[in-house]
Amino acid sequence: MIRAVVFDADETLLDLRPAVTGGLLAVLEEMRRLTPAAGGVSLADLESDWGAVFRAQAADPVQEIRRVALARSLGRAGLAEHLESFATLFYTRRFALTRPYPDVLPALAELRPRFTLGYATNGNSRAGQCGLAGEFAFERYAHENGLPKKPAPEFFAEVAAAAGSHPTEVLYVGDSLALDVVAPQAVGMRAVWLNRAGTPRPDGVRPDAEITTLADLPAVVRLLDVPVTAGSRPVADT
Repeated sequence: MIRAVVFDADETLLDLRPAVTGGLLAVLEEMRRLTPAAGGVSLADLESDWGAVFRAQAADPVQEIRRVALARSLGRAGLAEHLESFATLFYTRRFALTRPYPDVLPALAELRPRFTLGYATNGNSRAGQCGLAGEFAFERYAHENGLPKKPAPEFFAEVAAAAGSHPTEVLYVGDSLALDVVAPQAVGMRAVWLNRAGTPRPDGVRPDAEITTLADLPAVVRLLDVPVTAGSRPVADT
């Protein structure tokens, strides 16, 4: 039986990429306003700085990764001493633009009467800042109160505890096969892969269900909402 449905945030509930791009464009515009040296800096440079820092510091909090990436980008134009003001600029624009996909609120409204809804993410998209205030019974953020990032089992243990449920009673929904399917399944949860882009699924990974829109999630949850017994795991063929 499923008692709780818990969601990843970025690229699952929240259309993050346009928001991040908007934040970076605001940074780039201000860089160019402050110094001609920024004329040779491009949006691609700022995006590559994030990628390089993320690869080197993937286990760190995303806030720290973003700050280091911004410092690297500002250093391209001799503006590294302005990191604080640029970080504020980036996050103000980024959160102003971060909003749920159109299929999110209707799906949450349909699920809420029957299930505890949770929000649990590695990122820093605060639900209340992104158009999701009051939508969840609980929220959990990696690196708060010592919570490690996904795919750590401790992350999902805290999710189950926050839901007041055994892991087998929790369904986790997200866009990452590694972080949102394989990792929660490893601790006994069921997992739905939200594959908005229709990406081919690699061999060896078997989500309990695969959907391309959250509009299909309530029906999938009803199909999966049966007790899991040893050696038996219902799979929704979607």
